[in-house]
Formats: sequence, C-alpha cells, structure tokens
Amino acid sequence: MVKQPAWQSLHLQSDSWCKKGDIMKLFKNRNKEKEIEAEASAKSAENVNVTEAADTVKTQTIQDEAPETIVCPKCGKTILKDVVKKHKYVCYECNHYFRVRAKNRIRMVADKDTFEPWFSELVTENPLNFPEYEEKIAKTQEKTGLTEGIIVGKAKIYGEDTVLGVIDSRFMMGSMGHVVGEKITRAFERATEEKLPVILFCCSGGARMQEGIISLMQMAKTSAAAKKHSQAGLLYVPVLTDPTTGGVTASFAMLGDIILAEPKALIGFAGPRVIEQTIGQKLPEGFQRAEFQLEHGFVDMIVERESLKMTLYKILHIHKPLDGYNNFDPLHQDDSYEPTELMKERETKAKPFKVWDKVSAARQIRRLASVDYMDYIFDEFMEMHGDRYFRDDPAIVGGIAYLDGQPVTVIGVHKGKDLEDCGRRNYGMPSPEGYRKALRLMKQAEKFNRPIITFVNTSGAYPGMEAEENGQGEAIARNLYEMSGIKVPILCLMIGEGGSGGALALSVGNEVWMMENATYSILSPEGFASILWKDGKRAKEAAEVMKITAHDLKELDVIDDIIPEYGGADEDALSSIGNYMKGNMKKFLEKERKKTKEELVEERYNRFRKF
Repeated sequence: MVKQPAWQSLHLQSDSWCKKGDIMKLFKNRNKEKEIEAEASAKSAENVNVTEAADTVKTQTIQDEAPETIVCPKCGKTILKDVVKKHKYVCYECNHYFRVRAKNRIRMVADKDTFEPWFSELVTENPLNFPEYEEKIAKTQEKTGLTEGIIVGKAKIYGEDTVLGVIDSRFMMGSMGHVVGEKITRAFERATEEKLPVILFCCSGGARMQEGIISLMQMAKTSAAAKKHSQAGLLYVPVLTDPTTGGVTASFAMLGDIILAEPKALIGFAGPRVIEQTIGQKLPEGFQRAEFQLEHGFVDMIVERESLKMTLYKILHIHKPLDGYNNFDPLHQDDSYEPTELMKERETKAKPFKVWDKVSAARQIRRLASVDYMDYIFDEFMEMHGDRYFRDDPAIVGGIAYLDGQPVTVIGVHKGKDLEDCGRRNYGMPSPEGYRKALRLMKQAEKFNRPIITFVNTSGAYPGMEAEENGQGEAIARNLYEMSGIKVPILCLMIGEGGSGGALALSVGNEVWMMENATYSILSPEGFASILWKDGKRAKEAAEVMKITAHDLKELDVIDDIIPEYGGADEDALSSIGNYMKGNMKKFLEKERKKTKEELVEERYNRFRKF
C-alpha cells in the first residue's frame, strides 16, 4: 500500500507538457552563447571585481533571456509557451490541442478559488500484488505531484454549483484503477445527496492492467452510481478529451445526459493499434476522432476549448430545477404578438388556395423551414446530435432552448434550404436514427421537466433499403409508444407536409396545430391515386377526396388550431407567423402548467383515443 501525498502537493505545476509517445522538447536559452561570452569577458577583466562581474552577467542574462518555447508535435513549429497557455493550451499555428493537466483544467473551467477537493485521503493499493506496482505509483506521484489519476470536488462555473472531476493522463495514462473508480463513484453519490450536477473530464487509456479484474469492476461500479444519480433527476455531462478509450469509454464516459467532446479527440473502445492488429487493415484518416463520433451519433456537441466554460455554464443554467412550464421572463409580459400591418393587408388581398395549390405550397423549397421558426421564436438554441446507437440524422434537428425564459426541448424535421442542403438532409425524410434521436431528446426533456415542441415537415419516413435494415418500422412504433406516456406537455406543429407515419411519429401531442396551407395525410396524393385507382395522374382528384388540408382536419378534430400564413409562409411573413406561434405557445404552456403529470398523459391518451 502506497499512501498518497497531501492535497497541498497538488498545486499547479510548471506548464511543461507530456504526451504519450512524445516528449515536448523545451528549447535552450537562445542567448546562452552571449552569457558565456559575457562571463569570459568579466573573468578576464583585470580591473573588475569578480563579484561585480558575476552580478553584471546575471543582470544581462535576465534582460536578454528569450521567451520559453516548445515544439508543437502536430505541426513541428516552435511556439511561445506563454502564448499557448493564453490560448487554453492550443497551438496557435495549427490548432492542435495539447493535453491539459488536471489542475490547469480546473483553473480554466472553474471560477477562481471555488474548487473544493474531495476524497484526497484515498490511497492506492496493490490488490494483485503486482511486482513493482507500489514503486511505480510512488514514482508517478513524485513526478506528477498527483496522488492518483483523477481529481474530484465541488466548484462553481460562473456561479453555478457543480461537482467537477478531471482525469489527468500524466498519471499512468489516466487508467482506471480502484482509486479512480472509487473517486468517481463517491462523486456521483455525494452529488446525488446534495442534488448537484456532475461534470467529468475524461482522458484515459482505459483499464489499469496492474489491478486486473479489480479495474474491470470499476466499470460496473461507476455506471451504477451514474444510474442512481440520473434516477434522482440530476444532470451529468462528460467531456471527452484526447484520448478517451477502453473501459472508461465503455462505462461512465458514454452515459451522460449531454456528451461533449473536444475537437480531434481520440474516442473509442478499442484503440487504433488494437483494431489494426486485429483486422489487419489500416484505419482511415479521422477514424474514432470526435468528428467521427459526432457523425455516428455518439456525442452531442464538439466544443472549442475557448468556449467550453461558457457552454458548460449554459448547460448548467438551463437545467436548473423550475416549477411549472410558464417561467417566462417578466420583461416579455407586455410583448405584442400581432402581425404587421403589411401582413394584415397581404392576408386580406390573398386569394384562397385550392386543395392542390396547398399541396404545392406545402412542398415549396423556399417555404419557411423548421430552423427558421426555431431561430425566430427561441433564444440560445443548443443543438444536440445523435441517437447514441448508429448515426446522427441531419433530417432531424433537435436541442434545448428558451421560450422567453422557459426552457424547452425543440425538435424539427428539416428538408433543407437549397439543393445541396436538401441532399444532405435526405429531403426531410427521417431515417430510424432520426426518430431515435428525437425520442432520446424527448425522454431527456421528460427527465428535466421541460415542455416539448415539434415542427413537422416531411413527405414521410425514408423508405430506403438501409432504413429497413436499421428498423424503420420499429423506430416509428417506438416513438408513438413512448410519446403517448411522456409526462410533460407536448405541442406539435404541422408546418408543411405531414406525410403518413413518418409525420405522426413526431406528432403525438397534447395539442396539434397546423399551418393554413400545410397538408397532413395517410400518404401522398400520388401514392393514394396509384394504389386505389392505379393511376398516379389522378393526384389532384385524390387530394380533394383525402381531406388533407388544415380546414378539413379541423372539422375532423384531428388538429386543434390553424396557424395563419398571411398570404404565404415566406421570409416576409416570418415575424408575423413566428409571433403568432410564440404568443400561442405561451398560452398553451400557461394552460398546461395547471395539470399534473398524470393528467397530461391522460389528456394525450384521450385525444387520440376518440378516433
């Protein structure tokens, strides 16, 4: 058993860097030759006192000393150490992210003098009696000034209380032994007792080999503690830094409510070398990097180090517990939501659309999209990505925002704004991973008692082979199943096409609103005509028969409100349409706040039960 040094030994060290496989080269003083020459001249001077000469040399050395430099391992350029430090330890030549010491990380994200260390008394043991393990621990402690591979404690981030943990890669590559696992577990337990959120900076090579099976058990222990913390309705945010691999990735690092990552960070279970040795193939560029993980649905956001503290603050602030669903900013209580005079006049002059005109209007690429309404109506929208299983579907845009001070979860189907964007978003036809992302965000909203608002504009779920292979039917069914029982208010807005089950999968709400020229149907008029009449050319006729317009569906009691378009849902009308939506959203939440969670669910059940 090796006792850890006292916490006081963990004070900030000098800012030299250590990277696995690389040792940062510190350049020698550029004026060394000048020093030698000066010293030689002083010694040879016959009429100069030796002491005076030494003092002269010392003064000259201080004055002429060049700034300390390091070499960036990425670009190979010599860079100024002080400047790198001011840039949050990011190379100003190539944007390479240096690994950060635990104490420096705390200094960068926590308010000054607010960090209170916890559990520093824990000591490292040798459960397997592994040869020379105690000696290695002692040497690492002496070299790094750390007692173990993680520092945990309580801190403030712009005044918001949180539990903060930072793994330091200098300590045996941040490997998870008993003490690391114990500190994380105790941090979750104490955070649960004190009703605090948890932020963990992950940087690890995985399990600690010298502790064998005991190290493996830390994966289950930390995960169970994270589960208890979550069941208490508390926020957990892991920040994945370079590297996050092995048992850490396969436990607490991937269990956050919101998962952040630093740019280019290596994130994966098996390391690249292990994979290459196993499959006998060279891995592609960027494999397992943060950007790869974002595309494949495993992280919510990649955050630049410069803005990381502010991002963490925003996440903490928006997750502060609130009562009800109408916590609106009093400064907005007198806001007017009336349309502009120009839009009133345009609405008066607009000719009523025929059914097929509405079908065409709903399909227009220049029609206002989900993201347009999101940007106009809500403040500080933070987009979340990924289904945590397979991919991030760009056809679904979702995240957290404020509605005049009230936190809400906002989800929208987005077709795209131009041909390139439409192609990337699959023309607003969601895949299974899109529906799973939406459901993940809705369950997250339920946990934190946030109302849910959806914007629907899709011709339908993507009918491709890959979608079928990944369980398109199950994903839609799961959304219908889960949305029916979510215990927060859900408001759904049909803003364009509402195509079949692909639209319904995001429309199981307490109320459903529909824009004046939108459509909502069992399938497209073309499909309807082809199936029933074996003639797709009769689509216009089918549109009349199908009862797919807002006015038809209001009569059938399928929708609850019709949103005026003031002559057409274009950019000119955005402020008027957006104000109508916003004002009525606030009225909706005022009404729903009086209901219990059970009443909200029952209301939603009865709404669909009547058909």
